[in-house]
Amino acid sequence: MSQSILRKIEPRAHDLGGGFRVRRVLPHHAHKMVGPFIFFDHFGPVDYAPGEGFDVRPHPHIGLATVTYLFEGAIRHQDSLGSDTVIRPRAVNWMTAGRGIVHSERTPTAERAAGQRMHGLQTWVALPHSHEETAPAFVHHAADSLPQFELDGADIRVLAGEAWGHSSPVEFPWGILYVAVETQTGADIVLPASLATERAFYLVSGAAMVDGEEVSEGFMFVLEPGADVPVSLREGTKAVVCGGAPMDGPRNIDWNFVSSDKARIEAAKQEWTRATQAGGTELFPTVPGDDAEWIPLP
Repeated sequence: MSQSILRKIEPRAHDLGGGFRVRRVLPHHAHKMVGPFIFFDHFGPVDYAPGEGFDVRPHPHIGLATVTYLFEGAIRHQDSLGSDTVIRPRAVNWMTAGRGIVHSERTPTAERAAGQRMHGLQTWVALPHSHEETAPAFVHHAADSLPQFELDGADIRVLAGEAWGHSSPVEFPWGILYVAVETQTGADIVLPASLATERAFYLVSGAAMVDGEEVSEGFMFVLEPGADVPVSLREGTKAVVCGGAPMDGPRNIDWNFVSSDKARIEAAKQEWTRATQAGGTELFPTVPGDDAEWIPLP
């Protein structure tokens, strides 16, 4: 293995219910996080016939921010703050759970009627200690609000953080890097060490080589800190680079909850059970317009 590659992570198949399957690379038993990224799911591409769709019923989160990015399709996001937004390709949905939020994700009405192809990524980033109990928030960043530029033949979009002198409008209280890379023709780029202390390259589709080593679709290569890493991408390739500053201590992850304190997660579990029995609580309110069902605690 190349000296610039710290670890190769093979995806694991995971069923979210209703036949909605994802490839999960984080968390991994040998590598829990890359910068603040603690969870990384790749879903699709999957084709839904007219009248079909997916439904992720209302469920809670604490201690993290969810980040949704699509290559194809549309998702309707609703949450306990009253947010109701449809995300489409190359936009970013950024939901900060903080001390507690509830949300659902479903196929929008029009796309359910017509059928659609779904393909995208959902990642979670852990909040630093100072913000684990912050107020929940949701921000939709339209595709045209995110910096996009050409780099040595590759189309780059900065989803979060700063890269090659371009800064995303996404606000996050910790060092973060999240970049989407797409090619129309082949491209050769370098991922400089200055991008972030911790970095990982994930191949969504197509073909790529990282420092001379071939990457299989759905695999994540965690890169050595301090190394400038050459990457060759074939035409029609999609990839992302994620990472950031090392987190301020380890995190516990259990179901939809992330915290530096295991007791906080146990309290959130009990609170969600109460919320499902009582029709919502102060910490986990109902989702306006989507309060008839929910995902129970496993």
